[in-house]
Amino acid sequence: MDILHTINSPADLRRLGRHQLPQLATELRQFVLDSVSKTGGHLSSNLGTVELTIALHYVFHTPHDRIVWDVGHQTYPHKILTGRREQMSGLRQFGGISGFPKRSESEYDTFGTAHSSTSISAALGMALAARQKGEQRHAIAVIGDGSMSAGMAFEALNNAGVHEDLNLLVVLNDNDMSISPPVGALNRYLARLMSGQFYAAAKNVGKTVLPGPMRELAKKLEEHAKGMVVPATMFEEFGFNYIGPIDGHDLNSLIPTLQNLRQLKGPQFLHVVTKKGQGYKLAEADPVLYHGTGKFHPPEGIKPSSGGKLTYTQVFGDWLCDMAAQDKRVVGITPAMREGSGMVRFEQLYPERYYDVGIAEQHSVTFAAGLAAEGLKPVLAIYSTFLQRGYDQLIHDVALQNLDVTFALDRAGLVGADGATHAGNYDIAYLRCIPNMMVLAPADENECRQALYTAWKYDGPAAVRYPRGSGPGVAVQKEMQAWPWGRGEIRREGQNIAILSFGTMLTAALGAAQELNASVANMRFVKPLDVELVKQLAASHDALVTVEEGCVMGGAGAAVAEALAAAGIVKPLLMLGLPDQFIDHGEQQFLLARAGLDAAGIAASIKQRFALGEPRLVVNNN
Repeated sequence: MDILHTINSPADLRRLGRHQLPQLATELRQFVLDSVSKTGGHLSSNLGTVELTIALHYVFHTPHDRIVWDVGHQTYPHKILTGRREQMSGLRQFGGISGFPKRSESEYDTFGTAHSSTSISAALGMALAARQKGEQRHAIAVIGDGSMSAGMAFEALNNAGVHEDLNLLVVLNDNDMSISPPVGALNRYLARLMSGQFYAAAKNVGKTVLPGPMRELAKKLEEHAKGMVVPATMFEEFGFNYIGPIDGHDLNSLIPTLQNLRQLKGPQFLHVVTKKGQGYKLAEADPVLYHGTGKFHPPEGIKPSSGGKLTYTQVFGDWLCDMAAQDKRVVGITPAMREGSGMVRFEQLYPERYYDVGIAEQHSVTFAAGLAAEGLKPVLAIYSTFLQRGYDQLIHDVALQNLDVTFALDRAGLVGADGATHAGNYDIAYLRCIPNMMVLAPADENECRQALYTAWKYDGPAAVRYPRGSGPGVAVQKEMQAWPWGRGEIRREGQNIAILSFGTMLTAALGAAQELNASVANMRFVKPLDVELVKQLAASHDALVTVEEGCVMGGAGAAVAEALAAAGIVKPLLMLGLPDQFIDHGEQQFLLARAGLDAAGIAASIKQRFALGEPRLVVNNN
């Protein structure tokens, strides 16, 4: 019988008999595999949370009880069971459902999560709000072992543990270790015993009934006995009742344990062990490869890439290896994004100079500052959206002390299917306002290599921003030459209109300029801005246009406006970039075109703004 297609909400799920749930898990796992193979998306993590998702929705009365999924890339089974099964065909596509929890998408998505380590804080807020409003509901945070490395998770644990009457459950989804069958069976028994009413009642009686000396003895015996049968853990020191580890793929272990925990008061901590890629042998064997996939044929799996244009990430990875070969002071740092940031080969060649600090962006920035303070040359490879998490450290620990740290900002601009949570739309605005901080924006693959070298040569903090994916296909020169500091270049001589392009908008800007016979400058530097070039273009043209793949507010165009104002130059200026709104997921080039940042869109905006006529520009001062 096809059980999955009878489930349109968790209420339908809760009407099933326990004996039907293993079959549902099999169908759900197959549906996830088939669906992701057609759309692309996160696979390994979702295959690993099938049983846990079923158990949580079976035991807890969602959406009345709140589930917060940390990071959120393991929520496809959750989406399927909460009424979005048919919408999975549009996953991560424009107009379709998000690859992450999204409050505007479903009442079951109680909190938007796409960056890590936020779940315990959010669930704690929900649990305390329920208590304050007199509502009986549970809040459950599902957090991965990788996310537990971030300080924010421990800050939340520290805060939560002092509230003894709180209906809060933290589920640690540990997918980096395996349980052999005997250990799994033993832990199932112990978890059920320790989460049961008898154990809880016995503890309470010991605390309230026995006289003082005997109470202390009972407490020590309890702690000693518990220490013999469960792993020693720091979580009880935070005030949580720790249960586990249990097999996260065993519904006969998960469901009774959760049912018992649902009856207990106070902060509870359940440790479950799962396997990434569970049920699909290729993903089990290589969960990293199948973490985020494009479309593929499940029986065959993901085929090796047949080459094609270099990605900007590959350009960075090659540059970092080349720099390390030249200079022993080079150190590479990543906050848990080795593959995504292109550092696999660097780790293999220079393991003693490679540091993966885990999901700890704040720490990664100050760690780099400490290395720089001792004369090393740290390069921090970090996504633009993740550097936002280390902003105080960027200002206080790096820029204020003018330390020589090079920031390689991957995923600058729109990121396509990952959507608003991962888009690097704000780095120009949040970086250029910081004293001592320099910002470079290369136009293509070769410029990316040269910009990284230029930033590395600079004695102080400097960031190089580059987008996700491949560039226009410009050949990358092996030889590295530092750019003249703070200088842009003229790429096309035209009339009337001068387009000042920042970063990878250059190709589109040149396309628009061809239609309009406009001049084009490749500015290369957001900071220090080439003010002399701006003045030169203002003097020789009727109007200026800035183009950037970043937010207009506070962006590179704003820097040009500030430079013109400081020089007392009054000149019509059109600033093109991303609008003041969060942009949803979709194919990158489509989203850029929709924002008017392809060649046709740039040309259309210029024509509209300046009422462009033939043969001479007529400036519309209104």
